[in-house]
Amino acid sequence: MSLELSVEFFPPQTAEGVEKLRATRGRLAALKPEFFSVTYGAGGSTRERTLETVMEIAAEGHNAAPHLSCIGSTREGIREMLAIFTARGIRRIVALRGDLPSGMVDAGEFRYANELVEFIRAETGAQFHIEVAAYPEWHPQAKSPRDDLLNFKRKIDAGANSAITQYFYNADAYEHFISEALALGISVPIVPGIMPIASFSKLARFSDACGAEIPRWMRHKFESYGDDAESIRAFGLDVVTELCQRLVERGAPGLHFYSMNQAGLTLELCRRLELVGR
Repeated sequence: MSLELSVEFFPPQTAEGVEKLRATRGRLAALKPEFFSVTYGAGGSTRERTLETVMEIAAEGHNAAPHLSCIGSTREGIREMLAIFTARGIRRIVALRGDLPSGMVDAGEFRYANELVEFIRAETGAQFHIEVAAYPEWHPQAKSPRDDLLNFKRKIDAGANSAITQYFYNADAYEHFISEALALGISVPIVPGIMPIASFSKLARFSDACGAEIPRWMRHKFESYGDDAESIRAFGLDVVTELCQRLVERGAPGLHFYSMNQAGLTLELCRRLELVGR
């Protein structure tokens, strides 16, 4: 079975950002990714920019997968987005619960991602390949690891085709999650999310916010480099390369790169993994 690669972007906010992302996509196209996904801001705050980015990716001949979050949304609003995707030839969606924007009180007509998946299936049948999120180290708002696993199962039972994980640096967590999912009868592909490391300070902030663990040995090593950006980049590449190698050797169905709209680190990782020009 061939390894499926995919890459995530966020919608640019400026004309300069749009041009930069075009150049990034052009470089990452060398990986022949299965799809490029585009994030969707809290409460749909980037809806138009997400759609514009997705449409441009599709027009370039690539498979595009818009993120679609349901918190703060109405059924009619989601129905409208599904109709737009259908009309534009989009066939893959990343269905998420999402977060309420700061200051927004109304959570909308959906509470959980499984409800969104159920709605998409009821409205469109098997038209879309639906990706959902998985959390090998558990969602930070989950009551317990078991509750989080059962929440994941509900999304699969609702009709999701596959899943992409939150990023992690502990391969054991992913392998344990896969084992527990299989024990519950979950057999869809669960693709590990990979976060290249460009800046330790930014990574630490992201990780504290989303609940992804930075192992203690990694944290201390990064901290020992201080402001030495070159050493941080080199060590980060070594760590993430080793992680990807282990995941691939243990049978991961693919790798999903959180590119942060940059091409360099993802391309270098794939070069080391001998995935460029495959």
